[in-house]
Amino acid sequence: MTGPLKLGTRGSRLALWQAEWVKAALARAGVAAELVIIRTRGDAEVDRPLHELEGKGFFTKEIEEALRDGRIDVAVHSLKDLPTMLPAGLMLAAVPKRADPAEALVTRDAGITSIAGLVAGTKVGTSSLRRVAQIRYLRADLEIVPLRGNVPTRVRKVKEGRDGLDAALLAGAGLERLELAGHIAARLDPLDVMPAPGQGALGLEVRADDRKARGALAPLEDASSPRSRADVRRRSPPTAGAGSGEKGAGCTGE
Repeated sequence: MTGPLKLGTRGSRLALWQAEWVKAALARAGVAAELVIIRTRGDAEVDRPLHELEGKGFFTKEIEEALRDGRIDVAVHSLKDLPTMLPAGLMLAAVPKRADPAEALVTRDAGITSIAGLVAGTKVGTSSLRRVAQIRYLRADLEIVPLRGNVPTRVRKVKEGRDGLDAALLAGAGLERLELAGHIAARLDPLDVMPAPGQGALGLEVRADDRKARGALAPLEDASSPRSRADVRRRSPPTAGAGSGEKGAGCTGE
């Protein structure tokens, strides 16, 4: 590795925030880095829910291809987007300190403080099968409508009531990172709505044989983070659709 460490990232506001955070953390450790923006299939195909798309790795595949090809040195992911088993030749080099993994309820109208407070027939937006299943279990009288797009777009659609939207579930950590926490109507207990495995954490992926990149990322590993649990999740038998856009079950990792 010569020159700045190349950090591969998606181009959404949240992805860029996360990559910039990694870049700044590396700078504090004396390591120069630069961002390489990579467009993924999940960014390009926004007209359908993820579970209707064929394949997997919707937010990771193109970045991992750039990593294997040597166009980047580090792939910066939301840990929840990584598949249960990483591709051959790649490894997770660091999991920085995890943010609060809890789900957040965003509503169009003020005064709502829980899912229980939503009136029957309320239109709740999400394209995550995990969220759909849990909402239907808690409140079968609510109407679930598809909702794709980056975090600011989803918040805006709810606030403007597009397509009759009244509310949506999003990861609280993403709202916090983009300074959109003021739109959170309620933070949901993980025992009520379980977040995705790894939600709130970053996963920094490298080539397994790139010792320099692994060494550069070592200071970013959070000694108190559930890294061992992340490793256990990847060693455990794959579950249908785990990772790659929240097609699987939920987990706090706590």
